[in-house]
Amino acid sequence: MKYNFDEIIDRSNTASVKYDLRKMIFGTEQVIPMWVADMDFRTPPFILEAIKKRAEHPVLGYSVRPDSYYESIQSWLLRHHDWSIEKDWICFSPGIVAALNMAVLAFTKPADCIIIQPPVYFPFYGAVKDNGRKLLLNSLKIVNGRYEMDLQDFEQLCKKGAKMVLISNPHNPGGNAWTKDELKALADICIKYDVLMVSDEIHCDLVNMGYRHTILASLSKKIASKTITMMAPSKTFNIAALSTSSVIISNTKLRLKYNELVQGLHIDMGNVFGAVASIAAYEQGDEWLSQLLVYINSNIDFLEKFLREKVPQIKMMRPEATYMAWLDCSGLGMDHQELNEFMINKAGIGLNPGIQFGKEGAYFMRINLACPLSTLKASLSQLEKAVKEYNYQVQKSDSTVA
Repeated sequence: MKYNFDEIIDRSNTASVKYDLRKMIFGTEQVIPMWVADMDFRTPPFILEAIKKRAEHPVLGYSVRPDSYYESIQSWLLRHHDWSIEKDWICFSPGIVAALNMAVLAFTKPADCIIIQPPVYFPFYGAVKDNGRKLLLNSLKIVNGRYEMDLQDFEQLCKKGAKMVLISNPHNPGGNAWTKDELKALADICIKYDVLMVSDEIHCDLVNMGYRHTILASLSKKIASKTITMMAPSKTFNIAALSTSSVIISNTKLRLKYNELVQGLHIDMGNVFGAVASIAAYEQGDEWLSQLLVYINSNIDFLEKFLREKVPQIKMMRPEATYMAWLDCSGLGMDHQELNEFMINKAGIGLNPGIQFGKEGAYFMRINLACPLSTLKASLSQLEKAVKEYNYQVQKSDSTVA
């Protein structure tokens, strides 16, 4: 079946965070929303059909996740990531952000030190600070247009007594598909200093042409025993609203501790439609994902070429994974507040300001490319026009001063 990713779907007035909160987030509804990480593509038909079929049953009482739920996850991970896991390793969470917070609560104590690697997905900060833990920053470095881990600094932080590191793999917002060597080097330090690794791998399926995702826990049994892996079908198949994620823990002692917290909070049951959708996604989603990745890669190519030819002041850190791109806007000569206001009020585009991901992202913006090409073209046309007008005003001001 050929899937249509060019289709324009009106998402307004559907209680959509991305569309219906534009006024609250940006101060105006007159922006093309290309921020929050969900897709503007139709949720795959085989998922919608599975949900509809279940909804036809007249009773929506308490439910459990059937064996097929776990088997579909196991099969998907083996097919797509060459990772063989046991059914018992799969734990439940209503979402990855919830799982991050529960991992912090389950495996650390108040005032314990936890490392994150900014710029990074902003809920990482809250998972540490909001739970009374101490935040340690191991800032990533840009080397040849790509983020690299500062392992020397990382080891020093581990020496200071860090208990945990939160890892974004693939990296959000930079788009790194961390290599085996990069992950192993990090893991070796963690094992040396007894630091628990919490790996957010929600974007693991969204790897772009020429790259491959490496599941941290797949590197060795020893590394797996010190790793909490988090993933979900939500980004891959555009079903974030169904609040169904997996926390995969091979270490029995850690798994019991995590499940004890989840059950104590009474959030372990989930919802029937999330389970149904997950099964359908992982059992039937191979071809859909294959076509999706081709389309997203094409959008990445288009954006890269457009910026190079039309708006050279903005440079893209080409994403190896995820459907977001990290835009270096330092060439515009604006501070982060001016940059955000410019994108909203002049370009008419709703993006994620880079400062949200840490001070390291102050001159960046994150753009979501999981949209029809026509939407991307419209937003870039507005951006080009706004930058030309801005350049004209700057040149006019400079000539007046001279």
